[in-house]
Amino acid sequence: MTSSQTAFLQARGLTREFRGFYAVKDLDLDIRAGQVHALIGPNGAGKTTVFNLLTRVLDCTEGQIRFDGEDITRMATHRVARLGLVRSFQISSVFPALSVLENIRVALQRPNGLGMTWWRSRSALDRLDERAHALLLDVQLGDFAHSRAGDLPYGRKRALEIATTLALEPRMLLLDEPMAGMGTEDVVHVTELVRRVARSRTVLMVEHNLKAVAELSDRITVLARGEKLAEGTYDEIRADAEVRRAYLGGTAHA
Repeated sequence: MTSSQTAFLQARGLTREFRGFYAVKDLDLDIRAGQVHALIGPNGAGKTTVFNLLTRVLDCTEGQIRFDGEDITRMATHRVARLGLVRSFQISSVFPALSVLENIRVALQRPNGLGMTWWRSRSALDRLDERAHALLLDVQLGDFAHSRAGDLPYGRKRALEIATTLALEPRMLLLDEPMAGMGTEDVVHVTELVRRVARSRTVLMVEHNLKAVAELSDRITVLARGEKLAEGTYDEIRADAEVRRAYLGGTAHA
Protein backbone atom coordinates (compact mmCIF):
# COMPACT_ATOMS: atom_id res chain seq x y z
CA MET A 1 0.00 0.00 0.00
CA THR A 2 1.20 3.51 -0.78
CA SER A 3 1.97 5.47 2.37
CA SER A 4 1.06 9.11 2.85
CA GLN A 5 4.80 9.96 2.66
CA THR A 6 5.31 8.26 -0.71
CA ALA A 7 4.90 10.06 -4.02
CA PHE A 8 1.78 8.51 -5.49
CA LEU A 9 2.35 10.33 -8.77
CA GLN A 10 5.89 11.38 -9.63
CA ALA A 11 7.28 13.26 -12.61
CA ARG A 12 10.97 13.80 -13.27
CA GLY A 13 12.35 16.16 -15.90
CA LEU A 14 8.93 16.45 -17.53
CA THR A 15 9.31 18.40 -20.77
CA ARG A 16 7.07 19.17 -23.74
CA GLU A 17 8.50 21.06 -26.68
CA PHE A 18 6.49 22.38 -29.63
CA ARG A 19 8.91 23.33 -32.44
CA GLY A 20 11.31 25.16 -30.18
CA PHE A 21 8.71 26.43 -27.71
CA TYR A 22 8.74 24.76 -24.28
CA ALA A 23 5.21 24.50 -22.91
CA VAL A 24 6.63 22.54 -19.95
CA LYS A 25 10.33 22.36 -19.19
CA ASP A 26 12.25 20.07 -16.83
CA LEU A 27 9.44 19.80 -14.28
CA ASP A 28 9.81 17.64 -11.18
CA LEU A 29 6.53 16.93 -9.40
CA ASP A 30 5.66 14.74 -6.40
CA ILE A 31 2.00 14.23 -5.49
CA ARG A 32 1.59 12.56 -2.11
CA ALA A 33 -1.05 9.92 -1.54
CA GLY A 34 -4.19 11.20 0.18
CA GLN A 35 -3.41 14.89 -0.35
CA VAL A 36 -4.94 17.71 -2.37
CA HIS A 37 -2.16 19.24 -4.48
CA ALA A 38 -2.89 22.42 -6.43
CA LEU A 39 -1.14 23.49 -9.61
CA ILE A 40 -1.40 27.26 -10.09
CA GLY A 41 0.09 29.94 -12.29
CA PRO A 42 -0.82 32.66 -14.78
CA ASN A 43 -2.55 31.87 -18.08
CA GLY A 44 -0.12 30.14 -20.41
CA ALA A 45 2.02 28.79 -17.57
CA GLY A 46 1.63 25.20 -18.80
CA LYS A 47 -0.84 23.85 -16.24
CA THR A 48 -3.22 22.11 -18.65
CA THR A 49 -0.27 20.81 -20.66
CA VAL A 50 1.01 19.18 -17.46
CA PHE A 51 -2.38 17.50 -17.03
CA ASN A 52 -2.27 16.30 -20.64
CA LEU A 53 1.21 14.87 -20.11
CA LEU A 54 0.38 13.14 -16.83
CA THR A 55 -2.73 11.48 -18.28
CA ARG A 56 -0.92 10.64 -21.53
CA VAL A 57 -3.12 12.76 -23.77
CA LEU A 58 0.20 14.25 -24.92
CA ASP A 59 3.58 12.56 -25.20
CA CYS A 60 6.40 14.16 -23.26
CA THR A 61 9.49 15.21 -25.21
CA GLU A 62 11.66 14.20 -22.26
CA GLY A 63 11.17 12.94 -18.73
CA GLN A 64 9.54 10.13 -16.80
CA ILE A 65 6.15 9.69 -15.09
CA ARG A 66 5.43 7.08 -12.44
CA PHE A 67 2.03 6.34 -10.93
CA ASP A 68 1.96 4.26 -7.75
CA GLY A 69 5.43 3.00 -8.60
CA GLU A 70 4.63 2.03 -12.19
CA ASP A 71 6.28 3.73 -15.16
CA ILE A 72 3.47 5.19 -17.29
CA THR A 73 5.64 7.50 -19.42
CA ARG A 74 4.69 5.79 -22.71
CA MET A 75 1.53 4.03 -21.58
CA ALA A 76 -1.68 4.40 -23.62
CA THR A 77 -4.22 6.87 -22.24
CA HIS A 78 -6.94 4.25 -21.65
CA ARG A 79 -4.53 2.04 -19.71
CA VAL A 80 -3.56 4.96 -17.49
CA ALA A 81 -7.25 5.60 -16.77
CA ARG A 82 -7.76 1.94 -15.91
CA LEU A 83 -4.94 2.16 -13.39
CA GLY A 84 -7.06 4.79 -11.61
CA LEU A 85 -5.56 8.06 -12.83
CA VAL A 86 -8.62 9.95 -14.11
CA ARG A 87 -9.20 13.59 -15.04
CA SER A 88 -11.98 16.07 -15.61
CA PHE A 89 -11.85 18.90 -18.17
CA GLN A 90 -12.41 22.67 -18.08
CA ILE A 91 -15.51 22.41 -20.28
CA SER A 92 -18.47 20.51 -18.89
CA SER A 93 -18.95 17.27 -20.81
CA VAL A 94 -22.32 15.91 -19.69
CA PHE A 95 -24.94 14.57 -22.10
CA PRO A 96 -27.45 17.45 -22.00
CA ALA A 97 -30.44 15.55 -23.43
CA LEU A 98 -30.16 12.72 -20.88
CA SER A 99 -31.35 12.85 -17.31
CA VAL A 100 -28.84 13.29 -14.50
CA LEU A 101 -29.33 9.64 -13.52
CA GLU A 102 -28.85 8.46 -17.10
CA ASN A 103 -25.56 10.36 -17.32
CA ILE A 104 -24.30 8.46 -14.29
CA ARG A 105 -25.50 5.13 -15.65
CA VAL A 106 -23.61 5.72 -18.89
CA ALA A 107 -20.44 6.41 -16.88
CA LEU A 108 -20.95 3.25 -14.80
CA GLN A 109 -21.24 0.90 -17.75
CA ARG A 110 -17.52 0.44 -18.36
CA PRO A 111 -16.40 -0.34 -14.78
CA ASN A 112 -19.33 -2.76 -14.56
CA GLY A 113 -18.37 -4.64 -17.70
CA LEU A 114 -21.01 -3.09 -19.97
CA GLY A 115 -18.86 -0.52 -21.77
CA MET A 116 -18.49 -2.27 -25.12
CA THR A 117 -22.01 -3.71 -25.31
CA TRP A 118 -24.24 -2.24 -28.01
CA TRP A 119 -27.48 -3.59 -26.58
CA ARG A 120 -28.51 -4.49 -23.07
CA SER A 121 -31.89 -5.19 -21.53
CA ARG A 122 -33.34 -2.54 -19.26
CA SER A 123 -32.95 -4.88 -16.28
CA ALA A 124 -29.20 -5.17 -16.92
CA LEU A 125 -28.85 -1.40 -16.73
CA ASP A 126 -31.29 -1.04 -13.82
CA ARG A 127 -28.85 -2.89 -11.60
CA LEU A 128 -26.57 0.15 -11.88
CA ASP A 129 -29.17 2.40 -10.24
CA GLU A 130 -28.14 1.77 -6.63
CA ARG A 131 -24.55 2.85 -7.29
CA ALA A 132 -25.74 5.74 -9.51
CA HIS A 133 -28.01 7.10 -6.78
CA ALA A 134 -25.18 6.76 -4.23
CA LEU A 135 -22.89 8.83 -6.46
CA LEU A 136 -25.57 11.49 -6.88
CA LEU A 137 -25.96 11.71 -3.11
CA ASP A 138 -22.17 12.08 -2.79
CA VAL A 139 -22.25 15.19 -4.98
CA GLN A 140 -25.55 16.51 -3.56
CA LEU A 141 -27.53 15.84 -6.73
CA GLY A 142 -29.94 13.32 -5.26
CA ASP A 143 -32.91 15.64 -5.79
CA PHE A 144 -31.96 16.16 -9.46
CA ALA A 145 -31.82 12.49 -10.54
CA HIS A 146 -34.64 12.81 -13.07
CA SER A 147 -33.86 16.35 -14.20
CA ARG A 148 -32.57 16.90 -17.72
CA ALA A 149 -28.79 17.42 -17.43
CA GLY A 150 -28.86 20.31 -19.88
CA ASP A 151 -31.24 22.23 -17.60
CA LEU A 152 -28.95 22.14 -14.56
CA PRO A 153 -27.32 25.36 -13.31
CA TYR A 154 -23.64 25.55 -14.25
CA GLY A 155 -22.34 24.60 -10.81
CA ARG A 156 -24.59 21.54 -10.71
CA LYS A 157 -23.35 20.49 -14.15
CA ARG A 158 -19.81 20.57 -12.82
CA ALA A 159 -20.93 18.45 -9.87
CA LEU A 160 -22.49 15.97 -12.31
CA GLU A 161 -19.28 15.85 -14.32
CA ILE A 162 -17.31 15.07 -11.15
CA ALA A 163 -19.83 12.33 -10.31
CA THR A 164 -19.38 10.74 -13.76
CA THR A 165 -15.63 10.86 -13.19
CA LEU A 166 -16.05 9.20 -9.79
CA ALA A 167 -18.04 6.45 -11.49
CA LEU A 168 -14.74 5.30 -13.03
CA GLU A 169 -13.51 4.60 -9.48
CA PRO A 170 -10.35 6.73 -9.66
CA ARG A 171 -7.59 6.34 -7.14
CA MET A 172 -6.32 9.77 -8.15
CA LEU A 173 -8.46 12.54 -9.59
CA LEU A 174 -7.14 15.41 -11.72
CA LEU A 175 -9.52 18.38 -11.71
CA ASP A 176 -8.93 21.02 -14.39
CA GLU A 177 -10.37 24.34 -13.14
CA PRO A 178 -13.45 22.86 -11.43
CA MET A 179 -14.67 26.33 -10.40
CA ALA A 180 -14.07 28.17 -13.68
CA GLY A 181 -16.87 30.61 -14.56
CA MET A 182 -18.76 30.13 -11.29
CA GLY A 183 -20.44 32.64 -9.02
CA THR A 184 -19.81 32.73 -5.28
CA GLU A 185 -22.59 30.28 -4.35
CA ASP A 186 -21.45 27.66 -6.86
CA VAL A 187 -17.81 28.06 -5.78
CA VAL A 188 -18.79 27.33 -2.18
CA HIS A 189 -20.76 24.27 -3.30
CA VAL A 190 -17.97 22.84 -5.48
CA THR A 191 -15.29 23.60 -2.88
CA GLU A 192 -17.20 21.48 -0.38
CA LEU A 193 -17.69 18.80 -3.05
CA VAL A 194 -13.95 18.61 -3.75
CA ARG A 195 -13.28 18.45 -0.01
CA ARG A 196 -15.60 15.43 0.31
CA VAL A 197 -14.15 13.74 -2.76
CA ALA A 198 -10.62 14.16 -1.41
CA ARG A 199 -11.38 12.30 1.81
CA SER A 200 -10.90 8.97 0.07
CA ARG A 201 -8.54 9.72 -2.82
CA THR A 202 -5.63 11.81 -4.01
CA VAL A 203 -6.46 15.00 -5.91
CA LEU A 204 -4.37 17.17 -8.24
CA MET A 205 -6.21 20.38 -9.07
CA VAL A 206 -5.62 23.26 -11.47
CA GLU A 207 -7.55 26.25 -10.15
CA HIS A 208 -7.42 30.06 -10.40
CA ASN A 209 -9.67 30.72 -7.40
CA LEU A 210 -7.05 31.29 -4.71
CA LYS A 211 -9.54 31.25 -1.86
CA ALA A 212 -10.57 27.72 -2.86
CA VAL A 213 -6.92 26.75 -3.31
CA ALA A 214 -6.14 28.02 0.19
CA GLU A 215 -9.06 26.13 1.74
CA LEU A 216 -8.44 22.82 -0.03
CA SER A 217 -4.75 22.36 -0.73
CA ASP A 218 -2.18 20.52 1.35
CA ARG A 219 0.54 21.55 -1.08
CA ILE A 220 0.83 23.92 -4.05
CA THR A 221 3.12 24.03 -7.07
CA VAL A 222 3.42 27.34 -8.92
CA LEU A 223 4.26 27.30 -12.64
CA ALA A 224 5.51 30.19 -14.76
CA ARG A 225 6.41 29.84 -18.44
CA GLY A 226 6.31 26.06 -18.15
CA GLU A 227 8.75 25.79 -15.25
CA LYS A 228 8.35 25.33 -11.52
CA LEU A 229 8.60 28.68 -9.81
CA ALA A 230 7.85 27.63 -6.23
CA GLU A 231 6.31 24.86 -4.16
CA GLY A 232 5.03 24.60 -0.62
CA THR A 233 2.03 25.26 1.59
CA TYR A 234 -0.32 28.13 0.81
CA ASP A 235 1.30 30.34 3.45
CA GLU A 236 4.76 29.60 2.04
CA ILE A 237 3.64 30.32 -1.51
CA ARG A 238 1.85 33.49 -0.46
CA ALA A 239 5.01 34.80 1.19
CA ASP A 240 7.26 34.09 -1.80
CA ALA A 241 8.33 37.32 -3.51
CA GLU A 242 8.88 35.62 -6.89
CA VAL A 243 5.36 34.21 -6.81
CA ARG A 244 3.88 37.61 -5.97
CA ARG A 245 5.70 39.18 -8.90
CA ALA A 246 4.88 36.46 -11.42
CA TYR A 247 1.38 35.47 -10.39
CA LEU A 248 -0.17 37.59 -7.68
CA GLY A 249 0.58 40.97 -9.22
CA GLY A 250 3.12 42.02 -6.65
CA THR A 251 0.94 41.64 -3.54
CA ALA A 252 -0.14 38.70 -1.44
CA HIS A 253 -3.84 37.89 -1.53
CA ALA A 254 -5.85 36.03 1.08
